[in-house]
Amino acid sequence: MSKVAVVYWSGTGNTQAMAEAVAEGAKGKGAEVSVIEAGNFTADQVSAYDGIAFGCPAMGDEVLEESEFDPMFSDVEKVLSGKKIALFGSYGWGDGQWMRDWEERCRTAGAELAADSVTSNDAPGDEETEKCRNLGAALA
Repeated sequence: MSKVAVVYWSGTGNTQAMAEAVAEGAKGKGAEVSVIEAGNFTADQVSAYDGIAFGCPAMGDEVLEESEFDPMFSDVEKVLSGKKIALFGSYGWGDGQWMRDWEERCRTAGAELAADSVTSNDAPGDEETEKCRNLGAALA
């Protein structure tokens, strides 16, 4: 059985809803899943999981949330080389540049993106929710 962490930050609940769908998809494939808020995850925990899904909405000028998520991710990305990960998040403006920048950041760190990243403009609808479940299944 694989172990999957779903690590997220959510301000409005949209990214949290996506995290729950990711966890559901991984559990559906038999994975042992831990859903963890960003402030409770550290680089020391990375090796305990076979795959990690990270979720963060776009903030400000299409960047990761800067007070809690980005500091955690900056620490974690140092140990992501060779790790199977996936990314998801919501946005309310722009065209998703924050996700493209984040994907590049992960590739540069040596992480393996296990599935296409999932973005949702505001609250996830049925299509985005299903994509999140598939993302979780790809990590399992």
